[in-house]
Amino acid sequence: MSLPIEEPLKSELLRGVLGRCPHCGKGHMFRAFLKVADRCDACGEELFHHQADDFPAYLVIVLVGHVIVALVLWAEATRAFSAWSEMVVFLPLTVLLSLALLQPFKGAVVAMQWRMGMHGFGAARRAALAHTSAK
Repeated sequence: MSLPIEEPLKSELLRGVLGRCPHCGKGHMFRAFLKVADRCDACGEELFHHQADDFPAYLVIVLVGHVIVALVLWAEATRAFSAWSEMVVFLPLTVLLSLALLQPFKGAVVAMQWRMGMHGFGAARRAALAHTSAK
């Protein structure tokens, strides 16, 4: 069963990337760094249905891996750094990029699950859409 869609996908994904509720965009999605809140503190939307699991980490690994490997290959080809300075530059850069991207990617995955009505979000979405279409 497909759900009627009211907002563009990019606005809901952007809300997730920013750590906001995918429904209202005002409440916080996270109660800790990677812990999704049970409910939105602004609109009460239930967020505990998500099953993001390891998918955000896989996405971050793929993206950061491609960026860092490209930079290391460039540094090796141009001989811009010594081996020691490559480790000093690229290891912290890898850790910082991974930590910086993990929460936004998890927010986007939860927002996508909410949008698609996956893992229990479907009943909540149908009720919310029925309520807004009745107005």
